[in-house]
Amino acid sequence: MATTVQRPPNIAAYQAGAGGDMLRRALLACGVTSSLLYGTIMLAIRYQGYSLRSQTVSELSAWGVSTRPLWIVLGSFYAALIVAFGCGVVLSARDRLALRVAGWLLLAYGVLGVLWPFAAMHQREVLAVGGKTIADTGHLVLAATTVILMFAAMGAGAVALRGWFRLYSAVSMLVLLAFGGLTSAYASKVQANLATPLVGVWERINIGVFLVWIVVLAFTLWRDRESPPFTLPGTGARTTHSEGAVRP
Repeated sequence: MATTVQRPPNIAAYQAGAGGDMLRRALLACGVTSSLLYGTIMLAIRYQGYSLRSQTVSELSAWGVSTRPLWIVLGSFYAALIVAFGCGVVLSARDRLALRVAGWLLLAYGVLGVLWPFAAMHQREVLAVGGKTIADTGHLVLAATTVILMFAAMGAGAVALRGWFRLYSAVSMLVLLAFGGLTSAYASKVQANLATPLVGVWERINIGVFLVWIVVLAFTLWRDRESPPFTLPGTGARTTHSEGAVRP
């Protein structure tokens, strides 16, 4: 008569799983911190004569403006936080491919942040007299790539997390599309140094929608009770913190 022997829970594996979940949540918290940081940057930093209502966020880091050095430092911190958050999303994915894709897209979005200091725009007055350089072209290309990564990450997140989060993501993407269109409509006027009333408002709403989406995603994954599975050294067995059991 065959008997089944149940192996006792692996305490070391359980502790490792708990530690992994703490790391995962710490990385997810970086997403919340990143949104708070960028929100503060785009609302609190300004130079003399700058208008939050009628000027773009990019003009705060333009070549020659007094806020550029501070923006570069804080922007680098933001990029690092987003990279950490992307890692947290990947660790939260487990067997959800779409969520893993969202994490990698956020990682790419964060890594691109290191290029912004080299692809800053020139001030409006310079652009209006033909002072456009390759940096301004790079700025437009980088901005377009960033928007694509944002939409792709939101779409992948919506596929991975069903129910209310999918609907919320869809609405957020529609708002991004609407206010992104309003902002881009002023592009030629910015380059010609013409009046751009409310362009700063439209762009900040646009950015704010994505920042809030990051926070909502972070809290949604934070509440995930199952920590990611891992492989026990030398055994090939896998365990999860929530189960506390070993499975082949």
